[in-house]
Amino acid sequence: MLTAKQRELLIFIQRKLEESGISPSFEEMKDALDLKSKSGVHRLISALEERGFIRRLPNRARALEVLKQPDDVAATRSVTANVANDAVGGVIGSAGTVPSAANDVIEVPLHGRIAAGAPIEALEDSQSLPVPAALLGSGEHYALEVSGDSMVEAGILDGDFALVKKATSARDGEIVVALVRNEEATLKYLRHEDGKIRLDPANASYDPQFYEDHEVQVQGKLAGLLRRYH
Repeated sequence: MLTAKQRELLIFIQRKLEESGISPSFEEMKDALDLKSKSGVHRLISALEERGFIRRLPNRARALEVLKQPDDVAATRSVTANVANDAVGGVIGSAGTVPSAANDVIEVPLHGRIAAGAPIEALEDSQSLPVPAALLGSGEHYALEVSGDSMVEAGILDGDFALVKKATSARDGEIVVALVRNEEATLKYLRHEDGKIRLDPANASYDPQFYEDHEVQVQGKLAGLLRRYH
């Protein structure tokens, strides 16, 4: 039996994984549950882990995997999937959409390297990257190679390929590609604070970056990641 907060956190983690493929940061979890400190998040995570609802992925900073959902949530998902399946006569995913075939590949533009630390110059189109269609949703996408370690606590590592959905706006707390002063691009959490734009890293070793509103343009939102293992 889960407490209300444990259940709320578990559902929030699952939703974030379905939306972006990335587990939420401790800061996001703290804000979502209206907790006063990250220590409360740590206690909830430990409790969910002990009860077998989640597990921490090895060799990835603060990366979580949901192993099972509360019974009432799992039952609702199952009924929704079955109804949708009966309606179209096909295989339907938990989100109610028909997944792309696992071997479908889409070529997306690869725009060079983007900083996950201090901003660096974003390169123009030079090549493309084959991406499994199942990783991309609707909309137009492009890829950027990540350089730096300031987003490691969001599971984004140096050398990863960030899959980005083109967008010109984003909600607070979303990971975006931000063009700074029309010349440098960086991958960060976007937040608004006291009339300024705050770009937050996901690494305690880095400080937030503050800019005037007109200095920052959103160029896309993180949709997924590709990682090569050597």
